[in-house]
Amino acid sequence: MKQHLLRTLLGVALLTLLVVAGCSGDDDQASTENDDSQDDAKSSENEDNTLVFARGADSQQLDPSKVTDGESLYVTQQIYDTLVTYKEDGTEVQPGLATDWQVSDDGKKYTFQLREDVKFHDGTDFTAEDVVYNFDRWVETDDSIYFGYMFGGSEEDPNGFLKSVEATGDYEVTFTLDKPNAPFIYTLAMPPFGIASPDAVDEHGENYFKNPVGTGPFKFNSWSKGDKITLDKNEDYFGDVAHVDQVVFRVIPDNGARYLELQSGSIDMMKGMNPQDISGAEDNEDLQVFRRPSMNVGYMAMNTDQDGPMADPKVRKAINLGVNKEELLTLFEGLGKPAKNPMPPSLWGYNEDVEPYGYDPEEAKKLLAEAGYGDGLDVTLYAMSNPRPYLPQPKLTAQAIQQMLKEVNVNVEIVENEWETHQTKTQNGEHDMAFLGWTGDNGDPDNFLYVLLDKDNAKEGSAGNIAFYKNDEIHDLLTEAQVEQDQEKRSELYKKAQEIIHDDAPWLPIAHTTPPIAAKNNIDGYVPHPTGTEKFNHIKLK
Repeated sequence: MKQHLLRTLLGVALLTLLVVAGCSGDDDQASTENDDSQDDAKSSENEDNTLVFARGADSQQLDPSKVTDGESLYVTQQIYDTLVTYKEDGTEVQPGLATDWQVSDDGKKYTFQLREDVKFHDGTDFTAEDVVYNFDRWVETDDSIYFGYMFGGSEEDPNGFLKSVEATGDYEVTFTLDKPNAPFIYTLAMPPFGIASPDAVDEHGENYFKNPVGTGPFKFNSWSKGDKITLDKNEDYFGDVAHVDQVVFRVIPDNGARYLELQSGSIDMMKGMNPQDISGAEDNEDLQVFRRPSMNVGYMAMNTDQDGPMADPKVRKAINLGVNKEELLTLFEGLGKPAKNPMPPSLWGYNEDVEPYGYDPEEAKKLLAEAGYGDGLDVTLYAMSNPRPYLPQPKLTAQAIQQMLKEVNVNVEIVENEWETHQTKTQNGEHDMAFLGWTGDNGDPDNFLYVLLDKDNAKEGSAGNIAFYKNDEIHDLLTEAQVEQDQEKRSELYKKAQEIIHDDAPWLPIAHTTPPIAAKNNIDGYVPHPTGTEKFNHIKLK
């Protein structure tokens, strides 16, 4: 892989940025047909006490139980509360809708005392029966994706380890588990388990996903698909009432165009920056740059469940050996560190002793020949068109990998789709190889290894495991770790799992990043959370 390749790719990116910046008004035309013009939005949203936050893609749904994408959860985090929540700067659990809880000696029963001063945004009172209602609907519906990821379950055992959820008082709810689950209390703090108003769910039915009602610091106002979502302050919030009156989440697909709008003052904050823009933002006295603590991984999954080359571990190892990760990471311009494991080194249980594959094109060719592909092979690489926190320049990254693998006789066809389509296609297993990534939800290794690489989560249509990697030994290790209460013993189980996964090579792990969030210098009180989402009620406009 020659240095001039990456310089050429970066040059093309900069040229594209200039073109897009010059015609961004035309690009937004389709998304504004159902709402006010972008010009009107720019002139009005920043007036008064409104926070305008821009990102590269729209939310898929505003029912957090049915999505896994960060763009949806970023918004729903403002609308809903969970029984317990994380501290502002880490994953230590503290009270939320529950004020206190007790755990039985055998680890199978959790009893929560609930707040008695909480109302949903529709004016109805929050009680224990509402918690039961939400868990019942997550159990009973097939599209509550995170429920399956975190509480287990299969066709034979649809409810996983959660045996029952009961209201044992007006403001007391008891969870009974079929077996202990070490991450359980941390899982309950995750945004997908935000408690919705039963009245609103019943009223809107299939359309609830675009009419969300929770108890959080902001109320849903409106959604212009592909353009913006508007939330209003909840004046009756039981916690810290928001300092801003309104939050507007705008969609600006291109990183460069989004950054130009930040510089012009038409937005207040943004995520998804071109790496080459960061130093300029840091030097700009009108702006500030936050770095989100790294608890993520970006990767290229190989579909092990397909007939053909990706089912052969020799091919998968060859692809790992055929990518010069050191060169690839120059596209991240300091935002990322090379990944070798499917979980970040910031988590306990990380296996430092795993040796990365390194870059060895001759060994890659040898393995391909042993697998019967000495004359080369053709594969597809599915890439998202939108920037992601763990992959800030997906198109350039795909092109670089394409050129690297060409040198070992692997011909890569890049298939680029916008974010929602990319998720649908990869969850259905249409790809040979595909980019994806994960930001940890609860600070536990289970949230990476079980969600992303266990056979339980390799279900077409809702796969978290888009490598469709199915290894019984891995499954036994991960489910044993869920039950084990001793963290040191759990850590050893996870380290063993990482060794096996590395040898089977269902992924090309790419990077762990510290995603930047840029803001105007009048933003105060913002603390980026390692899980990738945070409530905005503490943000002030100075």
